[in-house]
Amino acid sequence: MNRVLVVVDMQKDFIDGALGTAEAVAIVDKVVEKIENWDGPVYATRDTHTENYLNTLEGKNLPVVHCVRGSAGWEIEPKVAAALEKKAAEVVDKPTFGSMELARMILGDNMGFHDGSGPVAEVQLIGLCTGICVISNALLLKAAMPNVPVKVDPSCCACVTPDSHRTALEAMKLCQVEIL
Repeated sequence: MNRVLVVVDMQKDFIDGALGTAEAVAIVDKVVEKIENWDGPVYATRDTHTENYLNTLEGKNLPVVHCVRGSAGWEIEPKVAAALEKKAAEVVDKPTFGSMELARMILGDNMGFHDGSGPVAEVQLIGLCTGICVISNALLLKAAMPNVPVKVDPSCCACVTPDSHRTALEAMKLCQVEIL
């Protein structure tokens, strides 16, 4: 059975672009090291918006244009991208916080209420932003695989603020996501 690594939204706009933070910049090398040392399948998500982002419900609540398909900010950070390429990671473009497509890719024909008896032994998530896309994907995966350990490595995650990072980790703990 496989341990699966999910690298969430390690894109320029979330690191040093439109929505970047010093905390996001600080995890880049840790994320690269985690990918390089991972033994098992690797998936990555890429937040993906269009030019009309500000007209979407998300854009009205977060009125900062970011991760527009094809823009420099949409690209995965170069060191992370190189590590993902070496691992032949599958990249999922997602138009919102969580990705049902990611769950489908990981589970394949086992999509639905997964009892833990299939090919996935563990899912671990790292990336950005802990309190938005990491938590959304962790909870989606936990719902799809209730008997598979879903884990988050907080040393390879960052959020809008250190406080929001801690709050997201606590919320995930309540939902039985293991915080390493």
